[in-house]
Amino acid sequence: MTMTCLGIGIGVSNSIAMGKAYLLARRGYRATPRWVQQSEVEAEVERFQQALATAAQHLKSVRRQIPESIASDITEFIDTHLLMLEDSALTDVPIALIREQLCGAEWALQIRRDALVRVFDEMDDPYLRTRKNDVDHVVHQIQKILFNHGQAQEENLEKRVILAPDLTPADTILMRHQGIAAFVTEYGSPMSHTAILARSLGIPAVVGIRNVTRFHRDGEQLVVDGRHGVVIADADEEILAHFRRRIAEQQAHAAKLRGLRDQPAITIDGQSVGLMANIELPEDIETTRSNAASGVGLYRTEFLYMNRDSAPDEEEHLRTYLAVVQGLGHIPVTIRTLDLGADKQVDGGCPVLTPPACNPALGLRAIRLCLKEPDLFKPQLRAILRASAYGPVRIMIPMLSNLDELHKTRRIIEETKLELTGEGIAFDSDIPVGGMIEVPAAALSAASFARHLDFLSIGTNDLIQYTLAIDRVDDQVNYLFDPLHPAVLRLIKMTIDAAHAAAIPVSMCGEMAGDPRYTRLLLGMGLRTFSMQPDALLDIKHIVRSSDIRQLSRQATELFQELDMVDVGQVLEKINADAG
Repeated sequence: MTMTCLGIGIGVSNSIAMGKAYLLARRGYRATPRWVQQSEVEAEVERFQQALATAAQHLKSVRRQIPESIASDITEFIDTHLLMLEDSALTDVPIALIREQLCGAEWALQIRRDALVRVFDEMDDPYLRTRKNDVDHVVHQIQKILFNHGQAQEENLEKRVILAPDLTPADTILMRHQGIAAFVTEYGSPMSHTAILARSLGIPAVVGIRNVTRFHRDGEQLVVDGRHGVVIADADEEILAHFRRRIAEQQAHAAKLRGLRDQPAITIDGQSVGLMANIELPEDIETTRSNAASGVGLYRTEFLYMNRDSAPDEEEHLRTYLAVVQGLGHIPVTIRTLDLGADKQVDGGCPVLTPPACNPALGLRAIRLCLKEPDLFKPQLRAILRASAYGPVRIMIPMLSNLDELHKTRRIIEETKLELTGEGIAFDSDIPVGGMIEVPAAALSAASFARHLDFLSIGTNDLIQYTLAIDRVDDQVNYLFDPLHPAVLRLIKMTIDAAHAAAIPVSMCGEMAGDPRYTRLLLGMGLRTFSMQPDALLDIKHIVRSSDIRQLSRQATELFQELDMVDVGQVLEKINADAG
């Protein structure tokens, strides 16, 4: 058997794919100095202007091909680039350089690109610094047309394995609709938004393999194991046959899981478990329905605020929420209020997150931002309440850290209810209000929060980050991101116990809830409601239906009695093995 292992990175999806490499990092069109004669200047200007027009036509064509089910932030991503193609800051200066310095079009555009990128690099705001990527993307499109004699060549990505330094969430969605087989990046973490999106969309992916774009060629046959984080090249037929069998087994398992769709999520000893979905994109509605979720445990609303110059108004909020509530029928939908900040930023024109925080993860974000900016918060609350007249809706407050925040929030909710009543607008007067437990202080105070809330939801992504003092999207320290750390497990157990003592529901909506490795341990710890990316629902249901909670409860109790003296990972392996 022969093969070359490109490297071992971090698997961010539980699937395998095979395909030919497509090196995104080597698609640059870096111009070199070129000058023209005075007599050629106007022809060169016309060539540049035609390239701008062709790039715009191409982007408009791509935009028309995007299904209506795709989230608005993706089409707005394209709209931003279309506006840049009309921006004098990018278009007029190259023309001036052609005319004044007799530059060739490619070189004039390169000079302007480098100047703009220097401006972005000098900005203090880390988010604004990343906007240079938009400049690069647009310049790349224009240069490609200039280099290809005026043609916008469409790249065929179907069944290709994308190799890139990194990908944005927008890149990921667009490529998925172009039929990519998988992607591999040099940077990234399992908790990055792109990684979470890959899991949600079912794209095999591996992140964190340094220099993966430097040593490999286009068209190279690759195997991507998104579960174990392994990427293999130059495999012989025996190795390829092995992975084809694994892919066939993967497909057979998926078919078996589909057979569970209409089966109840009940354990061997007869205990019912709620399996809910985390959703963000409109297309998640169909996946949520097809996998028979018992509800939506987390509806993220941040995409409404991204890539735009102003905050969405009440009517836009309402239209968006009604599409979900009515699209899902009569299952409950838990709408998380605005949770911008940290790794979820917005454009400078949207009136939030200014001035930029030194440490966004610890700064003005989530409910802190909403309480500081009630004019931003109230339209969303009014829309959520109005949507509750059309189906079961719950409000969930993110990043609570003290009771004062909760009391202020509830007063605003009550004020909003009175406004709607005075206007004769219908809403559910008993709409449940819950809180996310994602800050250690909230977990330690879970019993107090439980007395003032209708439900709790454990957000493990941030809870782990804040408990262990690591940036979960920083690939230099993400190896420390450990859901099984004794401190993390104690905080989770404390929250579950507090909810049970107060006789209110408790769920988990972090990535841990959709990871099959942790399902049985969480069941043993007392969790009875899980909320996860829709594609994970049937896999978790399969585990639930083969679990005996009485046995798992005994094993979890034994684990907590000696939590600081055992290897929790090994105990977890035994718990999973004992359950078969």
